[in-house]
Amino acid sequence: MTKYSDMADKSMAKCVQVLKDNFSKVRTGRANPHILDDIKVDYYGVPTPITQLAGVKVPEAAMLVIEPWDKSSLRSIEKAIEQSDLGITPSNDGISIRLPFPRPTEERRKELAKECAKLAEEAKVSIRNVRRDVNGKIERDEEVTEDVETREKKAVQKVTDSYTKKVDELLKNKTAEVMEI
Repeated sequence: MTKYSDMADKSMAKCVQVLKDNFSKVRTGRANPHILDDIKVDYYGVPTPITQLAGVKVPEAAMLVIEPWDKSSLRSIEKAIEQSDLGITPSNDGISIRLPFPRPTEERRKELAKECAKLAEEAKVSIRNVRRDVNGKIERDEEVTEDVETREKKAVQKVTDSYTKKVDELLKNKTAEVMEI
């Protein structure tokens, strides 16, 4: 790899990682602990992530169980989940909180697939922006001859194509997961 294609590779890898993180937060009817990542609980006046206050388990495909280490935080965790945009009603039994994931309807699965396609397209745009920025650096580098510039741009394009294929593959897999009944 060349200096510029390596630079592009690192930046594009970050774009793909952001897409994976975004995909992990899409509700598919299957329990996924990552949907709790952005929810903060008021724990003694400090906004704290649920994962720092409790163990999160997936006992079955459509159920999350949250077991706080400090039982006094149970009500705060339940309140934070209710106020979030998850759209799931928590069930508090005094020891743990259960989050049942209802199966999405056919219409909702199609909406989720469109949402995933939109996230994938945003990732592709980010990848193309990285390509544009790196190509601009190549053009501005006065030490680079015309032949080397052409070769570097081709190398950057190869990296761009490989990451675009990764995004397409991730989208295909996520769409299959979302559309699964």
